[in-house]
Amino acid sequence: MRFPPFNPYIAIVVGVLSVSASAVLVKLASGAPAAIIANYRLLFAVIIMAPYILLKHRHEFRLIHTKDWLLSILAGVFLALHFILWFESLNYTSVASSVVLVTLQPIFAFLGTFLFFKERFSFGAIISMIIALFGSTIISWGDFQISGMALFGDILALLGAIMMTGYFLFGQKVRRRLSLMTYTFIVYGIGSLTLIGYNVVLQNSFIGYPTDHWIYFLILAIFPTFFGHTLFNWALKWVSTSTISMGIVFEPVGASILAYFILDEHITYAQWLGGSIVLFGLFLFIMSTKRKTKVTISSRRSSS
Repeated sequence: MRFPPFNPYIAIVVGVLSVSASAVLVKLASGAPAAIIANYRLLFAVIIMAPYILLKHRHEFRLIHTKDWLLSILAGVFLALHFILWFESLNYTSVASSVVLVTLQPIFAFLGTFLFFKERFSFGAIISMIIALFGSTIISWGDFQISGMALFGDILALLGAIMMTGYFLFGQKVRRRLSLMTYTFIVYGIGSLTLIGYNVVLQNSFIGYPTDHWIYFLILAIFPTFFGHTLFNWALKWVSTSTISMGIVFEPVGASILAYFILDEHITYAQWLGGSIVLFGLFLFIMSTKRKTKVTISSRRSSS
């Protein structure tokens, strides 16, 4: 029997803390265009991964079929679009609103599986989606009372969640046939190339940013990416998907706390109310769609 080298629940906590910092880091680097921030997040991640991939996984590239390459390219493009839209939303709306709305991605993913794979809804899933979407409406209405630009930021965040759904839907079958590291490397590489092209078209400068911005770019590549999403993927070996989804739902909470202390962003009544309703709806949604499996984590025992 295999045991985890350390408690996977600790890994989930570390992962949530790491991804919670993402929106705040983007705000701190706001002197650069959103697409440039996104580009360097993925590019630096690819550069960090490259030596390991070339040493341990380069043989996998010869085994990838043309269809899988096409699906990976589409997944990478949608990932790039997700980052462009989400990071851009942070130029218009608050961290709390943006992150809560992006967290609706599991609901859009479920809608996508219904449309493309005919996966059926349970009654509980439908009710929980209505609750979560009602909460997002409260947030958007509250932001609209502040300014039209804040509402525009909310719309960008929702579109970012939809793009992330496309990323998952195009990549889910390829992910089953490739190792996690190889698939991630390919998709991040495609995403980075997409962003390079996008920035060239918009004539965004790739250089000339303050030193602290380059530090933020690097931190974005390391912490939310490797200490966030990679730890979530590792924890999947030991705990259920629904458990990890529950953890990720707390990202808006962590992001809002960090934004309060670092950016001095205060949460409005509409954000408190709407965000609480969204999180409640997401909890119900995850509970109503999780598989009925029992997962136990045993501590390692010394051999006798």
